[in-house]
Amino acid sequence: MSSPPIKEAKPGKAAAEITSLTKVQKLAALLVMLGTDSAAQVLKSFEPEAMELITAEMTKLTLISQELQRDLLAEFSEVALQAGTSVQGGLDFTRQSLEKALGVFRATDIINRVAPSRGSLVAMQSISDMESRQIFNLLRHEQPQTVALVLSFIQPDKAAAVFTLIPVDQRERVLERLATLAPTPIEVVEKVVSILNAKLGVRQTRALNQSGGTKTAADILNSMEKATGKSLLLSIEEHNPDLCQAIREKMFTFEDLATLELQTLQNILREVDMRDLAMALKTASDKLKTTLLSCISKRAAEAVQEEITFMGPVRLRDIESAQLRVIDAVRKLENEGNIELGKGRQNNLHEMV
Repeated sequence: MSSPPIKEAKPGKAAAEITSLTKVQKLAALLVMLGTDSAAQVLKSFEPEAMELITAEMTKLTLISQELQRDLLAEFSEVALQAGTSVQGGLDFTRQSLEKALGVFRATDIINRVAPSRGSLVAMQSISDMESRQIFNLLRHEQPQTVALVLSFIQPDKAAAVFTLIPVDQRERVLERLATLAPTPIEVVEKVVSILNAKLGVRQTRALNQSGGTKTAADILNSMEKATGKSLLLSIEEHNPDLCQAIREKMFTFEDLATLELQTLQNILREVDMRDLAMALKTASDKLKTTLLSCISKRAAEAVQEEITFMGPVRLRDIESAQLRVIDAVRKLENEGNIELGKGRQNNLHEMV
C-alpha cells in the first residue's frame, strides 16, 4: 500500500503532519529543500530501488511551508540549512535532480516509471512491456501518425526494433510523423490508448501526454542499425531537407566525439570509467582512438591500450553498451551546461549519413 503524498501544511499543523510522514517522505521533502544540485549529489548514493521510492515521493510534493521546513530540519539536525521561503518540488524539480545525478536517459527511464502525470508510461505500460514483434502486430494496420505517437512512448532501442519490422516503404512516413509530432492533447492520447488497449483486452487506467519531435526521432535512429538509419534519413532529406537537418542536429554518435574540442573531450573523459573507454574503443576508428587517448595522461592511455590488446574477442553488444555509457556522460554534461555539442559537428554528421 503506497504512502500518502505530502500536502501543503496549514499554519499550526506542521508538527502534527510531520509525525504522519514516512522516512522516505521526509527525505524527499529534504531533498527538495536542498535544491537540485545538492539533491543530485545525495541521489547518487542510493541504490536504484531506493532512488525510485524517493523520487516517487518527490514528484508528489506541492509546497512545503516554512513551519514544516523548520520541523523537518530539526529532525535532520545534521543538515545546516535555514528555511527561508516556501519551496516547490514536483515533476520538473525531480527530473532536473535525476538528470544531474544520472544523465538524461536514466533519469527519463525512472521518471517514466514513477511520475504521476506528464510523460508517464503507466497508461501505455501494457504496450511498452510487449516484445517488439507484438507491438508491430498491434500497430501494423494503424495510420503512420498513430504508430509515431505510440513509438514516442517506447524506449528508443525497442522502438528501433519495431521500426525494422515496418515495411520499408512505410518507415519514412512514420519517422517523419514522429519527428514533426507536436505536443498532443491528453484527450487524443487517451482515445488512442483506449482503442489499442481494447485490442489487448486491457482497461485504461491513466491519462498521459507527450511531445515527440526531432529529439525522439534522433534517439530512435541512434538505436537503429546504422544502415537502416542512414537509409531513412536520406529518404527524408530528398523531400524535406530542413527536417532531416533538424534530426541530424539532435543525433550524436560515439564517432562524433572526434569532432569535439580538446577541452570538451577532457571534461567528458573525466566522467568515464577507463574500462568502459577501453571497451568502447575496441572497434573505434584509428582517428577517434588517437584523439581520445591524447586527451588523457600518458600513463592512463598506455593502460587503456594494454586493456584493449589483452581484451580478446568481445561481443558487439558489449562494445555498443560501453559506447552508450560514454554518450550518457556526454549528454549529462551537456544537460548541465558544462559542454556544448552544436559547434563543429555539421561536416561529421553529413559524412555519417
